[in-house]
Amino acid sequence: MSDAKEVARLIRHAERVLIFTGAGISTESGIPDFRSPGGVWSKMQPIYFQDFVSSRDARRESWTRVFNRTAGWVGAQPNSGHYAIAELVRQGKVGAVVTQNVDNLHQDAGVPDHQVIEIHGNASYAKCLDCGMRHEIEELRAPWEADEEIVCVNCAGLLKTATISFGQAMPEDKMERATAEAEASDLCIVLGSSLVVYPAAGIPVLARRAGAKLVIVNREPTDMDAYAHLVMNAEIGALMDEVMSELESA
Repeated sequence: MSDAKEVARLIRHAERVLIFTGAGISTESGIPDFRSPGGVWSKMQPIYFQDFVSSRDARRESWTRVFNRTAGWVGAQPNSGHYAIAELVRQGKVGAVVTQNVDNLHQDAGVPDHQVIEIHGNASYAKCLDCGMRHEIEELRAPWEADEEIVCVNCAGLLKTATISFGQAMPEDKMERATAEAEASDLCIVLGSSLVVYPAAGIPVLARRAGAKLVIVNREPTDMDAYAHLVMNAEIGALMDEVMSELESA
């Protein structure tokens, strides 16, 4: 049985599928990853949360990166892997998508926002660090161009992209939701994650411990391959196209 046929078979017989995605699915859309040679952090130093909060210069540099799109995290289009996931959500097979990515591509592909659990946040909008109010990025361009402090219109608190920066606390509510989804799933499919960044990488582990079958699709081997029922070192988009064809032909 081919890998695509086996994945399709597992999906067909599952009651509740959890999808867990990492940078590998979005690199196929041209989004750079973080840690590999040539990735984002090999080209520029991350700005730590405490530095952002305490230093106007750090905030200015952070916003300059946003408006110059230095990191390249937004502006790409979903690929066939994203669209396959969205279709599985639409069919009711996938209850939630837990993602380490910040690019909004799952939503752009059609996954309802409430079914995407972004444990590292989202780079496509900003949030107030005090009251939590959402602000659209383009609304903040004028104060950035005027070299003004970028603050909340509601409470004058500092604004930051809605990503989780180094040194910033993980969002407890999203981690709790991700944990609950992992423990309720009977199949967990990892797409494009090296599974080395914790606590996020612990989500598939929780699913496996709770009895779910584990499938890992990643271009490189991971430390969790030995615990998976099926491991594929493959391109995600091409594989998921095959999987969807198998599901449609059944």
